Amino acid sequence: MKKNSTFKKIDGLRKRYYNAIDGKQSIIDLINEAEIAENVYNSNAIENSTLTLEETEKILLQIDLDRFVSAREMFEATNLARVMEYIHKKATNTELNTEVILFLHKMLIGNIQDEIAGRFRCDNEFVRVGSHIAPAPKEIAERMKNAIIKYCGNASNHIIQRVAKFHLDFEYTHPFIDGNGRIGRVLNNFLLLKEGYVPVNIQFIDRQLYYDAFNEYDNKGKTDIMDDIIAKALLNSYHKRLAYIEGKKIIKLSEYAKKNKLSHSNLLNKAKRQTIETFLEKGVWKIGAN
Repeated sequence: MKKNSTFKKIDGLRKRYYNAIDGKQSIIDLINEAEIAENVYNSNAIENSTLTLEETEKILLQIDLDRFVSAREMFEATNLARVMEYIHKKATNTELNTEVILFLHKMLIGNIQDEIAGRFRCDNEFVRVGSHIAPAPKEIAERMKNAIIKYCGNASNHIIQRVAKFHLDFEYTHPFIDGNGRIGRVLNNFLLLKEGYVPVNIQFIDRQLYYDAFNEYDNKGKTDIMDDIIAKALLNSYHKRLAYIEGKKIIKLSEYAKKNKLSHSNLLNKAKRQTIETFLEKGVWKIGAN
């Protein structure tokens, strides 16, 4: 994905979105509420949760499941949903700092591992992710402070680059014993919402590419893959919201291809690259037909 043209496209969609939302707060709220379960499912699945999207939805709606699920997985779903709902309400009026990050972590890990909730690693609490051994606990506070300073100080860079870099710095530091990935993805949306963008959903199906982004950063110090992941997720989010807000008839991409006698595989390729106004919703590619 060519960065400059992608950034311009995102900025254009953002402007179009703001021009379209006047008087549409109710539909915006519905979209945000409906996305919570999907976002929770994807973020937890990346961390090896066994819950399906349907099971996640049932847990959040307090509907009994058809199988036994551990208390931990139940709390992982409900706690993460609560954190996501919180940032939707608070991000625009809250400055990002270590106190906010610790508070979000306490919300996430509470009732799961209370002894580590809301605090950074300390003493001899070292962690490893694959072949990456995270920095020593004594380095965490300074690294987190510097990551926030760098994010705020690079205002001339596009929001995509700033969020991607902060996310990579955060995950490289791995400041917590548990919950780093989920809090890191929440912080992506905290930063996007704070600067007037829409939230993104990093999909479980992109997990390998997501891991590749961390390897690229660890080995080469580059952010290209993560830039691409955040950019495509943001395009997807704008395409979805605009389709609903602008009152388009939303149909499956496969149906659109059939009706217009177009190659479904070709459209699917474009959808994955986000070069057409399609969006992935609950694992299905859709498009505003008109």
